[in-house]
Amino acid sequence: MGMSVTIDKAAEQDAEQILKLQYLCYQAEAELAGDYQIDALTQTAGELRAEMLAGLVLVARLGTEVVGSVRGTVDADGTASIGRLIVHPRMQRHGLGGRLLDRIEHRLAAEADAARYRLHSGQRGEGNLRLYRRLGYAPVATEHVSPKLNVITLEKIRAQQPLPRTLAASA
Repeated sequence: MGMSVTIDKAAEQDAEQILKLQYLCYQAEAELAGDYQIDALTQTAGELRAEMLAGLVLVARLGTEVVGSVRGTVDADGTASIGRLIVHPRMQRHGLGGRLLDRIEHRLAAEADAARYRLHSGQRGEGNLRLYRRLGYAPVATEHVSPKLNVITLEKIRAQQPLPRTLAASA
């Protein structure tokens, strides 16, 4: 009998598993950039715990194993910054990244009134870019980081939910 993947808010005790998964998932990006000192590979447990307190960190679990994660914060103008979307390589291409992104968008809208979402991707991360475009994100800027790496900023405006019929009738 197989287990289902669940998505929940990360707990403090998840920090070590998240960091191990993050280290695994960012190896390919570091190789493409020719830089193994990128933040995702040098982040400490203390820095991650501080992020967990300052924003929203979600984890995807298969049983007790963390197999995916994503982070987000919302600034004063309602822009949600989403980052570090990671999925264990053996779980990729099964819709988990899309589920994590969808869940964090909904939580940031409900809990912090996010009006738009912003994320970044390396230009060579074609699979990531396809996912983001399929989910409604559009490129808005490109930054030349190094001779081997351009980072693309993508944004999406939050879809407005229709008013319930009783409120729409009186509006």
